[in-house]
Amino acid sequence: MLSTDPAPFRDKPTLIGERVVLRPFTAADIEAMGPILADPEVVRLTGSAHTSAEVAGASAELDARTLGWYRGLAARADRLDLAVVDRATDRCVGEAVLNDLDPDNDAGNFRILIGPGGRDRGLGGEATRLIVDHAFRTTGLHRIELEVYAFNPRALRVYERAGFVVEGRRRDAHRFDGERIDAIVMSVLRTEWKSD
Repeated sequence: MLSTDPAPFRDKPTLIGERVVLRPFTAADIEAMGPILADPEVVRLTGSAHTSAEVAGASAELDARTLGWYRGLAARADRLDLAVVDRATDRCVGEAVLNDLDPDNDAGNFRILIGPGGRDRGLGGEATRLIVDHAFRTTGLHRIELEVYAFNPRALRVYERAGFVVEGRRRDAHRFDGERIDAIVMSVLRTEWKSD
């Protein structure tokens, strides 16, 4: 069982790296997520849209439902959602999430998104390593998995450098502008993890 605790993420940590801080969402972090979630690259690469028109129509203003979602995350003991904050500016540049826990198999899912203010500086890679290391050190998780679309080679490289291994491919799992895109399944096991 998942360290015999059905709610392993009751306590929301602040994780500090060289370039990023992962912390529970503050009001300012939530506000910053609006433009990040509307960023065309985020919308396309996360599979949140199926057409370029949908990407172009994304709103930078969070609706009431999404605001309520972010405000309620601190109370969710079954998942860990942390703001990815650039230490140089103290500004939220994205989010890192552990969710979809499978306590019977000591497994969980990981996802991350980084907005334009945090790209191409190693922030996503460091955030990935911080949250995965935290999960393996503080919970009974044995396996952390993710999916990344084949049209996101930057993320694929980040995950591989962080220790994730390609396990397989869900062929034609997503459609964008009429093109079918594979989803690549990756995981990292506790026994493979090398803490920094």
